Amino acid sequence: MTVRVGFLGAGLIATFHSKMLRRSGTDVAWAGVWDPDEGRRAAFAQASGATPCASEEEVLESCDAAYVCTWTAEHRRLVEAAVARGLPVFCEKPLSTDLAGATAMADVVRGAGVTNMVGLIMRRSPACNLARDLIADPASGRVMSVVFRDDQFIPVQGSYRSTWRGDRALAGSGTLLEHAIHDLDILEFLAGRVASVSARSANFHGLDGIEDSVAATLSLVDGGVGSLVSVWHDILERPSLRRMEVFCERALVVLDEPDDWWGPVRWTRLGGEAGSLEAEGLVAECERRGIEMPNADGDFIRAVERGEPVHPDFDDALRAHVLADAVYRSAASGGDSVPVL
Repeated sequence: MTVRVGFLGAGLIATFHSKMLRRSGTDVAWAGVWDPDEGRRAAFAQASGATPCASEEEVLESCDAAYVCTWTAEHRRLVEAAVARGLPVFCEKPLSTDLAGATAMADVVRGAGVTNMVGLIMRRSPACNLARDLIADPASGRVMSVVFRDDQFIPVQGSYRSTWRGDRALAGSGTLLEHAIHDLDILEFLAGRVASVSARSANFHGLDGIEDSVAATLSLVDGGVGSLVSVWHDILERPSLRRMEVFCERALVVLDEPDDWWGPVRWTRLGGEAGSLEAEGLVAECERRGIEMPNADGDFIRAVERGEPVHPDFDDALRAHVLADAVYRSAASGGDSVPVL
């Protein structure tokens, strides 16, 4: 079965997914592509072999599965249009500009029963998956504390040149929702469920409603505590970088710079065990442990072929939105503790 894929949006992230589809080895063909920027649409079509379309409807009529890669404010409308046609849908993160929109989207997709996936691709990172396995090992003990820092130059400039991310009407908000929603998802993926949050935010760039610095204190359901700091700065020489330290009762696991995908991952455990792995060594260790890290886009296509569920899906993404909403509500209150349901 050749799955014809249509793209709504033809920018940087759509190009990334198109390349990952080509590398996945799945039986996929490029159908239509639409983007409000005619130049982007033409460039994507030339690079991928997709057919440039004059409307969103033309794309949806030509495909077996739809990728929604537009600015955030358009996600809900386009996802609902795809689902109304019974199409499987891959939507970029965040789902929506707010929790209400994300909830409505998840309800619609769940009710339609279509195969669906969301671009929370950090769950497929070899580094994150090895860290998760080390943390979950009973020899490590319970998670006591998490220290998570994520920074990136503000993406309205530099290689991203994504001016819409500075427009509250299109993006919804700033660094937490647009960028660190990955971190909220991965934090629970690695360390367990969050019970409550207390947060502060700041705005240095003067973009209305677009926060560029957030600090949150997290209480975990199992008793641990943590911190998350997300920053959008102006240091163009510094790429998107993450560092996470997870202190367990008998182990320390660190996901370190320079790469949150290929490592290194470092660990120290009671009794003298210690290690550091990155790149090929990291992948080999994941394979030895039986950790699967398939190409996310290829996994989506295989799920479409089989009519099966795949993760992370809209419900996984909705949970990250619940966390983000709690952080924003706490920051708006001046740091009050907000429970996470």
